[in-house]
Amino acid sequence: MAVPDLKQILTRYRTVAVVGLSPDAGKPSHEVAHYLQKAGYRIIPVNPACQEVLGERCYPTLAEIPGEVEIVDVFRRSEFLPEIVEQAIAKGAKVIWMQEGIINEAAAQRAMDAGLEVVMDRCMLKEHAKALHR
Repeated sequence: MAVPDLKQILTRYRTVAVVGLSPDAGKPSHEVAHYLQKAGYRIIPVNPACQEVLGERCYPTLAEIPGEVEIVDVFRRSEFLPEIVEQAIAKGAKVIWMQEGIINEAAAQRAMDAGLEVVMDRCMLKEHAKALHR
């Protein structure tokens, strides 16, 4: 799978739904979302167990988010990807971003077939920091 232009993705899109965002500040999802929020992205938490994370209303699923979602940043195990990709396609997202350690080739192919850009097994925080310092 070819890697899309990460710098272009990170500069073009500003609305990020973070699927599996934890309210625990010690968790990677929280750290990444907090960093992105401070970098000027609109963060939309997706976690059915929470009401609010990082001062933003939390939604149980992508489908329940009102308005546009550009990037779907996934912090769920690989086996949950097919369902998340289907929700992202239905929502009209532009990018599926699977964080480090999250790999699902079939879900990635489904997303690409539907016209989404796919980033797999990469940290959005690390890639953003790299893109800023090139």
